[in-house]
Formats: sequence, C-alpha cells, structure tokens
Amino acid sequence: MNTLNTLTQQARDLANGQPVMTEAESEVARQMQICNACRYCEGFCAVFPAMTRRLEFARADVHFLANLCHNCGACLHACQYAPPHEFMLNVPQAMARVRGQTYADFAWPPALGRLYQRNGLTVGLALLLSCAVFLWLAAASHNALWGSTVPTSFYDVFPHGTMVVMFAPVFAWVVLALGMGVHRFWREVTPATSGQALSPPAMAEATHDVLRLKYLDGGHGEGCHDDDDATTHARRRCHHLTFYGFMLCLAATSVATLYHYVWGWVAPYDLASLPKVLGVVGGVSLMLGTAGLWRLHHRRHPQHGDAAQRPMDLAFIALLFVTAASGLALWLARGTPLLTWLLCLHLGAVMALMLTMPYGKFAHGVFRTASLLRHAVEKRQPSRLGLGSE
Repeated sequence: MNTLNTLTQQARDLANGQPVMTEAESEVARQMQICNACRYCEGFCAVFPAMTRRLEFARADVHFLANLCHNCGACLHACQYAPPHEFMLNVPQAMARVRGQTYADFAWPPALGRLYQRNGLTVGLALLLSCAVFLWLAAASHNALWGSTVPTSFYDVFPHGTMVVMFAPVFAWVVLALGMGVHRFWREVTPATSGQALSPPAMAEATHDVLRLKYLDGGHGEGCHDDDDATTHARRRCHHLTFYGFMLCLAATSVATLYHYVWGWVAPYDLASLPKVLGVVGGVSLMLGTAGLWRLHHRRHPQHGDAAQRPMDLAFIALLFVTAASGLALWLARGTPLLTWLLCLHLGAVMALMLTMPYGKFAHGVFRTASLLRHAVEKRQPSRLGLGSE
C-alpha cells in the first residue's frame, strides 16, 4: 500500500511539474492526509494546526511540517491508527526520516551533508582526533609539549595570533555553509507558508516558543514519552541545559573577545571575572545536558525516531560533551604540564564541532527555528481553505 501511494504521489508531482518526492516524503504526505481526516491530535503541537491549513502536501509542505515536529511522541501514543493498524501511522518516525533528509538536501556543499548523514559518529570522532593530533604536533614543533617551562596560559602554547589564524577560516566556513543551507530552506518553505514577510508579533511568538522549547511538553504539558507510555520532562530539561549551556559558553567567548580587543585585558582571567563565570556555569550546564541526552537517546521508544540518524545525533552530543569537559579541565590544569595536552584536545573538539555544525543536529535547530517563524507568520494569515486565521 505504501509503495502504491508513493508511486501515485510521484506521478502527481510529475504531472504538476514539481520535484519528485522521495519515499520518506511521500510517506509523510500519506500520513498527513489521514491525520487531516481525523484531527484527534490537533491541539498537541504546531504540526497539526499547520496541517489543517492544507488539503495536499507538496514537497515544501512536507519539509516545513517535518521541521516543526519536536518528536515528543504524543501523537503516536494517542493514535488509533498506529501500528499494528493497517494504516500504520507513525508521525514522529516519518517526520524524523524527512528531517534527516533535509539536513543533507539543504547542506552546502551537498556532498558533505550526505557524508555526515551516513557516518556521523565516525566523521565527528575522526575530525576531533585529527584536529587534536594536528594541534599536538604544532605544539611539539616549538617544544610546548615537552619543554622545561610549564605554561601558565593558553597563549604560552599558542599565541593569540596563531589561534586567530587557525579558527577564523573555520568560523567563516561555518557561517557560509550554514547560511547557504538555511537560505535554501527558507526560500523553499516561504511560498508554502503564505509567502508573507516576517512581522514583529510573529517573530516574538516564535522566539518565545524556541527559547522555552514549548513543543517538548508532550502536547498536554506532561512531557515527552519515554521508552514506554510514561511521560517525562527529562528530555525538555536536558535540551534546556544543553542549549543555554552552549549559549553561556558562547557568551563567555564573546565577552573575552571584547576584553582582549576593546579593553586590552589579556587572558587568563580570574575565576571571579565575567568570562570565567559564564564559561564555568555554561560548561557545567552543557555537560549535564549532553550526558542526560545521551542517556535518554538510548532509552527512547524505538518507534519515536529514525534509527539511521543515531550516529549523527550521538556525534553532536559527544562533541558538545568533550568540548565542555575539556574546557572545564583546562581551568583545573592551569599551571601544570597537562595544560598543553588538554588545550590541544579542547581546541580540536571545538574545531570538529564547528566543522560539523552545518550538517547535523545544529542545523536541525536552525531549520526548526525557521519553521516556527514561518508557522507564526502563516497562522496570522487567512487560511487558503477559507476557514479564516487561527
């Protein structure tokens, strides 16, 4: 039945001059047609109100809806047509498969997106090791690893100018690759979501939903489903710890940059300084969040997501954890011979994390934000079905 529906959808796409849907995209379109007739889950999250504004689901609609889905699992456990019913509805899993496809489809360049999608954990760890070894060799070349003088700061190992030369091209690449991917995604979904420009109320609503992770509440505020029908807020809390820990670490780096270039205050900074406080709190939060996500990832119900994406998901979690843990260890190792080794590991983890950002779960967060923005715009427009705005 699924194969017949896929072929029917592909024939319709060809007749309408649209890009042919993949099997995963056609499956989402099929399930949305059935859900649109039922609407039992209409109040669960943003996906279902957005679904009701459509009678057909083209490729852009599918991409938009898939990235609105937060994979809480509520609709699967509430669905009367879930397996083993002959309709075989599993919206979280179908959406997850399309989301994984969008990371590769909108990646720039596309080949890197496909490589990371297939071998996420291997690529991530190989990048970390390669970057760390490169830095260890660079440190050894000027005797920073085995020298008689114990380094007291980062700049005793790598001068500030050297770090800028190493990381500026990586940062520029991340901005370019991620910007190109998001631009392509935004350009596709905008016409499918009313085509109207952003407005301040829509931006305020989407920002609120993103910062609070509103749709990780399980639809009724009870949390996401775990490995059984039980609900828990653990997934939402771990995402909060990870997100805000990352943002605090980014703030610490940004403040330190201002200290260095604006006021001429050179690292290392005291523990009571703003960069250090932000970095320590952010690092601890990031470690707790990623450790919790790793544990929850192995406990989730197997029907909630796409098993093929597990290596990519775990790679992102692992790189975030190593970045945070090695950063905190650097402070403890200050003034000891371990500083150089830990600095190379930390900078290697940061470099690997940055290089993989445009191709996996970080891009997923940006695409989801874009979808929430488009949803906030679309819901304020009259429905194309003549049902009025929400």
